[in-house]
Amino acid sequence: MRIAFLTAPEGVEQVELTEPWKAAKDAGHETVLVSTKPGKIQAFDHLDKADTFPVDAVVGEASPDSFDALVLPGGVANPDFLRMDEKAVAFVGAFFEQGRPVAAICHAPWTLVEADVVRGRVLTSWPSLRTDIRNAGGIWVDEQVKICDHGPNKLITSRKPDDLKAFCEAFLDVLTGKAD
Repeated sequence: MRIAFLTAPEGVEQVELTEPWKAAKDAGHETVLVSTKPGKIQAFDHLDKADTFPVDAVVGEASPDSFDALVLPGGVANPDFLRMDEKAVAFVGAFFEQGRPVAAICHAPWTLVEADVVRGRVLTSWPSLRTDIRNAGGIWVDEQVKICDHGPNKLITSRKPDDLKAFCEAFLDVLTGKAD
């Protein structure tokens, strides 16, 4: 399967990008780094700059139709930048409209809130997003990983980097149909 990893040009939490990326690659999937600008993205380790990664596709030029699933890594700044970009928000919304799996960790559900796709969905996130998710019509739970199928697609969410192992396993189970 071909999986889009959507990030802003800076602010993504590196481990929330690299661990799901590695898990998907190791499972034989094609991974594509999509961002709002060409070039490279700057990842972070909390508030400190970490590595840079080359962008494979720009969100305004990449078609959601060419992907089987979407991963939204977190980091505080990353989803905040993404939710201010209309093309990024539309890109995310298209995966829900087309019934394709979406996985989001930590602060990434902010972009889901902006795309207006959490209404009636059960999800988890970093605890500070709890009120935003509830105000957008979602049901927030404090769980290591949550797979929600109360909507047009499967939505996989986790709270924080400590949940990455469970997050990656759940996402891969959804892709292979083991989570049905």
